[in-house]
Amino acid sequence: MSEIGENLAEIEERMAEAAVRSGREVGAITLVAVTKTFSAEVVLEAHEAGVRHFGENRAREGISKMTAVAPYVSDPRPIWHMIGHVQSRKARRVADHYDYVHSIDRLKIARRLSDRALEMDRELPVLLECNISGEGSKYGFALEDWDEDGPQLQEFLTAVEEILGLPGLKVRGLMTMPPYVEDPEEVRPLFVSLRSLRDLLRERVPGGSWDELSMGMTNDFEVAIEEGATMVRIGRAIFGARGSR
Repeated sequence: MSEIGENLAEIEERMAEAAVRSGREVGAITLVAVTKTFSAEVVLEAHEAGVRHFGENRAREGISKMTAVAPYVSDPRPIWHMIGHVQSRKARRVADHYDYVHSIDRLKIARRLSDRALEMDRELPVLLECNISGEGSKYGFALEDWDEDGPQLQEFLTAVEEILGLPGLKVRGLMTMPPYVEDPEEVRPLFVSLRSLRDLLRERVPGGSWDELSMGMTNDFEVAIEEGATMVRIGRAIFGARGSR
């Protein structure tokens, strides 16, 4: 077994244990392997080891890998997730090439993705990125005080209603990017908050499916799973340090 295969097996075991602790089925949790800065060869190695979902932060970098691996992988083909910030001028490329977008963080980008998806006669699955931590360096709808700040929540709900009305998109749930911390327990409240926000949306804005919670990375994915994550985005624990391959 390759090093990536060994790492993947360990991650899957830890995911299963976290699911058991929270009374959930591990099959309901999708592992998105984050291949940012890693080569197409690494993507192929991971696919051979059983990875099916791949996440990229930069549109162009991801598209180049899609092109490179396509001749070598046909069944099952990789499913590509855009997990990074989507620039307006690259929205068309994202809609053209990616299967899933985790990072809808403003109305403008939602409209552009919708327009392009309609041109392609497709419905693009998306998540709404929520800045629950309040960090200035993070993208996402400002929601650090959503449970206490009525105007902040209402502004988000208004945006959600409009996004749900865009015909080229299928809103599937929420995503958040917590700060990096040594102790994952420190970010547990952020995961709880995102899950609570999702539950509120199910009650007040039933037009979306609201099934997905994309939260948790290498250092905190087990806590995220315990708090309801349905997608975890893991790179370093599978592939090693950035630039190591």
